[in-house]
This record gives sequence, C-alpha cells and structure tokens, in this order.
Amino acid sequence: MTTKKDRSRQLRRAAEDDSPSAVNSASEDRRSFLRRSVSMAGVAVASSAAGLSAARAEPLAIPESNKKMGRPIPETDYGMPIEFEDHVKRRRTDVFVNKQNWSDWSMTPLQHQVGIVTPNGLFFERHHAGVAQINPDEHRLAIHGLVERPLVFTMDDLMRYPSVSRFHFLECSGNTLTDWAEPKATTVQQTHGLLSCGQWTGIPMAWLLDEAGVKPEGKWAILEGADGSAHLRSIPLEKMMDDVLLAFGQNGEMLRAEQGYPIRAIIPGWEGNTNVKWLRRIKIVDQPMHARSETARYTDPMPDGKWRQFSMTMECKSVITNPSGGMSLNGPGLYEIRGFAWSGNGSITNVDVTLDGGRSWREATVEGPVMPMCLTRFRYNWQWDGGPAKIASRAVDDTGYVQPTVEDLARAREIVGFVQHHNGIFPWNVSESGEVQNAIA
Repeated sequence: MTTKKDRSRQLRRAAEDDSPSAVNSASEDRRSFLRRSVSMAGVAVASSAAGLSAARAEPLAIPESNKKMGRPIPETDYGMPIEFEDHVKRRRTDVFVNKQNWSDWSMTPLQHQVGIVTPNGLFFERHHAGVAQINPDEHRLAIHGLVERPLVFTMDDLMRYPSVSRFHFLECSGNTLTDWAEPKATTVQQTHGLLSCGQWTGIPMAWLLDEAGVKPEGKWAILEGADGSAHLRSIPLEKMMDDVLLAFGQNGEMLRAEQGYPIRAIIPGWEGNTNVKWLRRIKIVDQPMHARSETARYTDPMPDGKWRQFSMTMECKSVITNPSGGMSLNGPGLYEIRGFAWSGNGSITNVDVTLDGGRSWREATVEGPVMPMCLTRFRYNWQWDGGPAKIASRAVDDTGYVQPTVEDLARAREIVGFVQHHNGIFPWNVSESGEVQNAIA
C-alpha cells in the first residue's frame, strides 16, 4: 500500500526529475493543454464566416518595430523594466491607514511574479525607522559576549572570506494578518505580498562564530541592526550554527539599501523580523534578551490567555496567484491555475487545488526546482464551465505537515487584534461573470 509519505517522495522526485519519461509526461501535459485551448478557440469562432482556419491563413502583419531602429544603447545605465510593465510595483497596505513613512510595509505584486525569484526592485519591505543609508567603508560588525576572541570586521575583511549562494524565501510574520476572519484585502499583493524569494550570497555565520570561539555557556545570539530603531532579535545558537547566512548579495548584486546594505542576516525559514538588516553587532549570551520585539511585538495570543514567544518558523503555506483577487476570467474555457507554496520547515512535496470551496481536492503539478525553504511553483489545468467557483490551494511539506484551514488555526490560537502567523488555506471566489474576489469568509 502506498502511504502519504511514499506519495510525497514520488511527487518530489517527479518534480525534480529530468529523465526522458518525466520530460515526455510534461510535454504531453502541455500538448494536451494546447489542444484543448485550440479546440475551445475553434468553438468560439465557429459562428464566424471564416472560422479558425481562415484566421490562421491571414498573413502576419509587419509590426512597426520591424521598420525602424530601436533605442540607442546608453554609455552607462542600470536596466529598468519596459514602460508597458510599469504597473508592476510594490505597494503599501490598502487596509491599514498609516500616516507616517518610517515604520510600515511595502508589498510584492505576487500576481505578476512569473518565477520563484522576486526581482530586487519588487522585494517586499518592512522597516521600523525608515531605510538606513550606510557607507560600507565606515560600517563595522562586532562579534562579542561569550566568545574567546571578540572580533570587529570591516566590509573589506568580510569580503575576503569565501562565500556561498542559496535560494530562500522571506516572509513577514504579519503576512495575511488582515484577513483572518473577513475579506479586507482585495488582491493577492495585499493579502500575501509580505513574501518574496531570492538568491542570497554571503558567509555562513558558523564560520565567523567558529573563528570567535563560542564559549560552552553561549546559547543565544543577539543580532542588532544599525538603523534608527536598533532593531534586534534573540536567535538560538543552534540555528546560527546550522544555516544562517551573513548576506551581502541578493539576486546577483549587492544588497539594496532597503534590504540591509551592506550586510544583513538571512535566517532560512524564519519570520522576516529575525533576519536583522544593517547588521552591526552579534552578542553571544546565555539566554534570550526578551527585547520589545520579543515581548510587545512578534508574539502570538493563545486560548489560555497567555502569549507565545519565539514562534519563529514560518509553517507550510500556499496561495493561488492566478487567477486571484482583482482579476477577471474572459468567459468559460481552459485556464491554468498557478500559485506558490513554501515551508520554513523544509521542502514542498505536493499541492492540491479545490474548485468547490474544499469539498473535494485535486492534485496540482509541483514545478521544479524544489528547494528547502524556497518558493515552489504549482499549476493545475482547469476547465471552467462558467459557473460560480471557490478556488484554493493546500500544500504539504516533507515533514508531513498539511496546510491547515482557518478554522483549524482558530481552534489552536486566539484570533484577536494584531494576530500573526496566518498560514491558513486562502480561497478566491470566481463569479459567473468571471470576476475574482477574496473569499476568506
């Protein structure tokens, strides 16, 4: 008998497999989609005098771009998207009215992201005291506290170390917090846009801590930023020694100022606020600091009246990005449902899609590469009949954890006030007219 774990392994192998059989299967899937699309197009034009064959027989017009020179190549330039894509931008929240410009979010337009890597100019932002502007020649990083050899590094010192590159998502713990019980946000950028993914380049923290020589009583690391808020978080030493990066690069270039230039922490799979930007100090201590960001903020209310601290892992989650809120389907026919899945506990193994609000589920295709603590794309071919539908996705990671419903979360958490860590299944309503809207309640 095939167990759920066996099925997960098979799905993961299939997603990563580049064997002829896997390629042929994927090719057949695409051919099937195209055949059905052409068939539906044929039905749509059958009432016309010419029909599809005649439409295909018309000569292809020569575009104006074929008749003239393009724009000249500049002597110096930083490439920007073409003007036809200038609607693809980060946006601040439409739900909370924030009257100041130093402590807020700006969100990634996930509905326009076509791959797992978020461009640097669209990467979500979260600041507590605005964007620090730091001269790298003046910046210093100190490692001190319970260490044998306190160290102070210049950027030149750090850039002499060997480096590694890894793909990881970043997600704010407040992602989706506006939509626990009622549909407040209208687009997936507003519901899930505190999520991005990139390739990070830097030095494993374990290398630097080994050089400093952590004493046996050292159990936690206090990470402090050089911004106006001096934002800091307590991180268990075992995590620091496992997979944390001191990053200076993002998606092939040095960090942007809003992403912590010249250096920041990347803590794979953990809530965004732990990934301290503009990092200036690492102090090794024997217990967490219980700072404001660990008591008054970034804690979770529980049913017994207590609040949970250090709930830092971003658990398995997914969302459909196309079609999603604010979009409209152009009549019945074949559509590809697309979205992202991710888990702070490891890799995505499978994703299911519902078309009827969770009464039944269908297996979606998980697209490789599938990497730990990284965005993973999924897709499902949907033949929409033109009737009302309620679509959503449900992800499973390689620990066997299944993305919960909002009702499941409500039984385990006290859903009051400014609640974070919302990884519940998120639905969209599709009306008979094709309009797509938030359907959280």
